[in-house]
Amino acid sequence: VQLQASGGGSVQAGGSLRLSCAASGNIFSISVMNWYRQAPGKQRELVASIYSGGSTNYADSVKGRFTISRDNAKNMVNLQMNSLKADDTAVYYCKIRARQSRRGEYADYWGQGTQVTVSS
Repeated sequence: VQLQASGGGSVQAGGSLRLSCAASGNIFSISVMNWYRQAPGKQRELVASIYSGGSTNYADSVKGRFTISRDNAKNMVNLQMNSLKADDTAVYYCKIRARQSRRGEYADYWGQGTQVTVSS
């Protein structure tokens, strides 16, 4: 299973970016899909989650500004980021919890990370 993230870049404060992450390979089903981020000198933190039924969770710091969505047919997860702040600057990683067969166990798979830089 491979994850390819895209959509990072540089933007001024108040701007928007949309991140996408496509999963490929032998995937039977995906339960939860997440976006994490890691700023320089800080621990990786969970930004947003979306479950197979469509329910979502967000870190308090991004509530009302970020929206996570998923396309189950394409095994994709997206993160729409609006009203970006300098504090949102980080490398963003996607992660999925997936299994490769009906009786297989779920495992976590990570994308390679994409840089988001917000200038104030």
